[in-house]
Amino acid sequence: MAQVRELRQQIKSVKSTAKITRAQEMIATSRIVKAQQAVAASKPYADQITQALSALVSHHVGIDHPLLREQPEDNRSAVLIVTSDRGFCGAYNANVIREAESLIKALREQGREPVPYVVGNKGITWYRFRGREVNGTWHGFSDRPAFADAETIGRRLVQDFLKSDAEGGVGEIHVVYTEFVSMLTQQVQVRRLMPLEIEERHGGEQGSVPPSYDFEPTAEAALDLLLPNYVESRIFHMLLQSAASFQAAVRRAMKSATDNANELIGVYTRQMNQARQAQITQEISEIVGGANALADSGGE
Repeated sequence: MAQVRELRQQIKSVKSTAKITRAQEMIATSRIVKAQQAVAASKPYADQITQALSALVSHHVGIDHPLLREQPEDNRSAVLIVTSDRGFCGAYNANVIREAESLIKALREQGREPVPYVVGNKGITWYRFRGREVNGTWHGFSDRPAFADAETIGRRLVQDFLKSDAEGGVGEIHVVYTEFVSMLTQQVQVRRLMPLEIEERHGGEQGSVPPSYDFEPTAEAALDLLLPNYVESRIFHMLLQSAASFQAAVRRAMKSATDNANELIGVYTRQMNQARQAQITQEISEIVGGANALADSGGE
């Protein structure tokens, strides 16, 4: 009887857990749609500013700007790691951190000094728990990033990029984030953000000549405005991609948890039925044995 009671309590507990995970799965499913819409809405602006920047550089070959210039004398490399603020997302954060650690190792092998910048409480906690020094942290918006958040991160990165190593600056900036491919597929990506690699195209390339713009007052002044906005728009797009990937990872993890809970309920139910059947069989045997004993005693 005690075993049956215990199994009933376990079934009740697992059913309550399954209700929670099912609710989390439905919430994540609804948020994925909004996250995808946000990614799609940001794409036209990112495409247009990229086109304008490419056109400016292509029609002004040899133009010089600090954000386009390689800095071999600066030995520090910033690594912006985009994680989430919350858990219940399977291996989402572990995959990002694993890729970031691989990048950090590769940079060290190249003789560079990696400098982590972390977005999201999960990544911040991971580095602080291990006593790792982090040069910049941001959190509280991984689910629904706003352009102001990307602007804050972008300005800090650009500011540090323009500094020398002696001033605490960096010579290049890499970003590790998760790209949303589909509801079932999300891929961790590593991108070098700065110095920017702009492809210069010339008139001899058919079908690939960017439009010609007139910049006022000068192309250099336009670059001063375009490049920071370009960096911020790219970071914003990466944050949106990561947010959509996070919601997809939550949905997948919660669906798996719900399926496992339902399977466990089935296992516990079978065990409870077996225990009840064994208990009933034992009771019948005791009754039959008692009846036989009474019959034997009456016959004497």
